[in-house]
Amino acid sequence: MASDQLTQLGHTVAAPTDPEAAVIETVANPHPGERYLVRVTCPEFTTLCPVTGQPDFAHLVIDYVPAARLIESKSVKLYLGAFRNVRGFHEDCTMRIAKAVIAAAAPQWLRIGGYWYPRGGIPIDIFWQSGAPPAGLWLPEQGVAPYRGRG
Repeated sequence: MASDQLTQLGHTVAAPTDPEAAVIETVANPHPGERYLVRVTCPEFTTLCPVTGQPDFAHLVIDYVPAARLIESKSVKLYLGAFRNVRGFHEDCTMRIAKAVIAAAAPQWLRIGGYWYPRGGIPIDIFWQSGAPPAGLWLPEQGVAPYRGRG
């Protein structure tokens, strides 16, 4: 999707109520010949417990090495916000997000850290990456401390 075809950035749009209805838009990578890391962080991600319907909270860190396309930040914000009223296990939500970014932008490499706040007193963290990091890539730590009253 070309920058001039963006339907969300610079426009007033209703927040999607379901991730399946949300669209992650992309823009051209201005440096397609360079290998660099892009980090998208969502420290206040929310969704609902699939059993009780109670809110669940996570700190998400998405790192990716772009190929031809970059994910557009407003559309990612709206996509992630669409989980707010959706029921899902931590593992499912984390993996759905990773797969949606891959489907939208086809990055060279992606990793996601879903640092979930405790449910029933037990924090559950989900980590996934699409493969080995590209050689020579500076890969900083995700910067979210192990649970010790995380916040």
